[in-house]
Amino acid sequence: MRVVVALGGNALQRRGEPMTVSSQRANVRLACEALAPVAMEHELVISHGNGPQVGLLSLQASAYDEESAYPFDVLGAQTEGMIGYLIEQELGNLVPFEKEIATVLTMTEVGADDPAMKDPTKFVGPVYSEEEARRIAAERGWTVKPDGEHWRRVVPSPVPRRIFEIRPIRHLLDAGTIVICTGGGGIPTMYLAEDQPLGPGHLNPRALVGVEAVIDKDRSSSVLAQGLGADLLVIATDAEAVYVDWGTPNARAIATASPDALKEFDFPAGSMGPKVEAACDFARSEPGRVAAIGGLADLAGILAGTHGTRISTEYGAPELRA
Repeated sequence: MRVVVALGGNALQRRGEPMTVSSQRANVRLACEALAPVAMEHELVISHGNGPQVGLLSLQASAYDEESAYPFDVLGAQTEGMIGYLIEQELGNLVPFEKEIATVLTMTEVGADDPAMKDPTKFVGPVYSEEEARRIAAERGWTVKPDGEHWRRVVPSPVPRRIFEIRPIRHLLDAGTIVICTGGGGIPTMYLAEDQPLGPGHLNPRALVGVEAVIDKDRSSSVLAQGLGADLLVIATDAEAVYVDWGTPNARAIATASPDALKEFDFPAGSMGPKVEAACDFARSEPGRVAAIGGLADLAGILAGTHGTRISTEYGAPELRA
């Protein structure tokens, strides 16, 4: 079975923990303990978030020299390499030496006309108090918004259109390689308009450029899984499943549901909402495809169908767990 697992931010950096390499490596090691058995039995592709890491790099770069601070597309590329390295090493320590693992630097196309470019919503970087966040925002020209009890920087989160490296990723997967890609949703890139050509001497008449944005990794993972012809997309998060009546005494976990059946529920836009939408997009893309949402520690049970929430057009009304 061809499986794409999208690691949530908690797999790399838990709230309140110091953003050190040792802390992130310890979290990656735990994630890889869940991933290793899957890698030995299935074709595995791993994607991951990068919000805290790219935010920290941005802060460090602007502290050095605000005028020459690296843009978010370059910072995203840096985090893909760093996080991919950690996953490669920790997973490589758990699977046989002969099992090949590769990290692919991945660019994701977005549209210049995407409405999200004018409405930043994606949280990145460390948390601040409201006073501290507003001060830093004024100094650096950031947009900041409340995130639970804290405040964080927000940047645009445009819809991913396609993964540029889908063919080399597919070649690696066909050869039996474990592939780590689409980190942080992929490096956001777009084509300039046709009236902004690169000029003579370039084979491509339109320029491909980076974008100051962060793409939702679950949406990109759905696009990735569709392009690879995956059988199963697993969106691993810190919740055991998708719940109805979350936060109330009547909260119940959804075991199975069709994408259409989930339309009747209003999931939070800043947390579970995008995950459910990404899962539904994948499930609708072809009959028989299944998307699952659940805890990384329950990965074996999610594949077996005993844990998490499974979404497919072959299911009907939501079936709730006892």
